[in-house]
Amino acid sequence: MDPFQNMNDWKKNMDTFFGQNFWKEFDDVLKPPLPQINLYKYDNELVCYVNLPGVRNINKVDVFVDYATLELRGMIDINHSGGQVIKEEILQGVFERKVELPYPVRHDKVDASYQYGLLVLRLHRLVKSDGQKHRTEIIDLEEH
Repeated sequence: MDPFQNMNDWKKNMDTFFGQNFWKEFDDVLKPPLPQINLYKYDNELVCYVNLPGVRNINKVDVFVDYATLELRGMIDINHSGGQVIKEEILQGVFERKVELPYPVRHDKVDASYQYGLLVLRLHRLVKSDGQKHRTEIIDLEEH
């Protein structure tokens, strides 16, 4: 007997009762977004901490700032092979994440640094936009 069959049947019943979009509200709970971020808002600045363990080359992580959207792309790779998995809580793999920002930010004034598995982005409030999408350079503090 498939242990997940009852769960699938339960999900189908919930879809029928609440509608197809019912589960979309729980996406972040059932399948946490990768990578995890903390975003803090100030009057003229946003500070974003991005959890990126296992990134060997920070230059292979893409950070794009486009008006009021932050886009992150890259790969988290723990690079472990063999052995039986007992517990695996660190999410890994290729990621692509878009985050809507509370206000527009400048693409030309983004401070980005990476150290100890955390990418720190300082985004400065925008007064006007040029409509272009720009890649942000990240300073790897572990190399200095």
